[in-house]
Amino acid sequence: MTDAAGPGAGAGAPPFDLQAHSTHSDGALPAGEVVRLAAAAGVELFALTDHDTVSGVDEALAEAAACGIALVPAVEISAVRGTHEDLHVLGYGIDHREAGLVAALEASRADRERRAAGMAERLQTEFGYEVDDAPLEARRRAGRPVGRPHLAAAVVGHPANRDRLAREGLSDATDFLVAYLIPGRPAFLPRTTPTVPEAIELIHGAGGVAVWAHPFWDYDDPDAALESLRDFAAAGLDGVEAFYVAHTEPQTRLLVDAARDLGLFTTGSADFHGPEHKRFSRFRAFELHGLEPSLPPFAAGA
Repeated sequence: MTDAAGPGAGAGAPPFDLQAHSTHSDGALPAGEVVRLAAAAGVELFALTDHDTVSGVDEALAEAAACGIALVPAVEISAVRGTHEDLHVLGYGIDHREAGLVAALEASRADRERRAAGMAERLQTEFGYEVDDAPLEARRRAGRPVGRPHLAAAVVGHPANRDRLAREGLSDATDFLVAYLIPGRPAFLPRTTPTVPEAIELIHGAGGVAVWAHPFWDYDDPDAALESLRDFAAAGLDGVEAFYVAHTEPQTRLLVDAARDLGLFTTGSADFHGPEHKRFSRFRAFELHGLEPSLPPFAAGA
């Protein structure tokens, strides 16, 4: 649903949206435009949370001031826990210029680049796909990261792959990413650092609040998700993204109850990536299910 007010949810949707992405990571739009669309969709409290980079924060802060909405400086750090090789920890209210955080994010992006190159080689040599390097090289020249969504788009966009992709039923880059480039899929290469406790420490070192993003995007088993949540809380986690566009009502209620028992904040997002994205295309498109979020203190002071 997209209208003149931008890609947003209907009346009664939450007035906050605390995860979104721009072209500084895997989003489709520049940071300022993401903020403008969020404001037009009725978002009053917002966070741009690009993966492993804070390079869009200043642009987002300036645009938020112009639009009259509150924006929390933020980042989404990719982390590992055992066989879970791509968990995400959101850092809110960070000092996005803090030297330790900036250096760690730079190292994470370099690791992302190495992994993307390795996965591209596997797709070509082991699976026979062609990879269009032109858009990837354009991102590198612009100083923007190359991650799995960009690699998937480079495969789907190469004309030599068209017939094979059609045979395999892979209609777009998201389908290809899920089929080949997520944990457990044939061309995926894992990261080894940072661990979730290390990501939490980085966020705290930058003065921020650490929140585990979308637990049920990564876990199918509720017991395993709760076990990880308890372990992360013991390591200093401050909150959990209980309200999420892909969470079911039972999953949301389970996380809210667990967060209450553990003394954790609860946040929410629609994880906006762009108005044409197959799954994450609208702001405020997540449900509260009659529950009350427990937002961190930045909600009052942002």
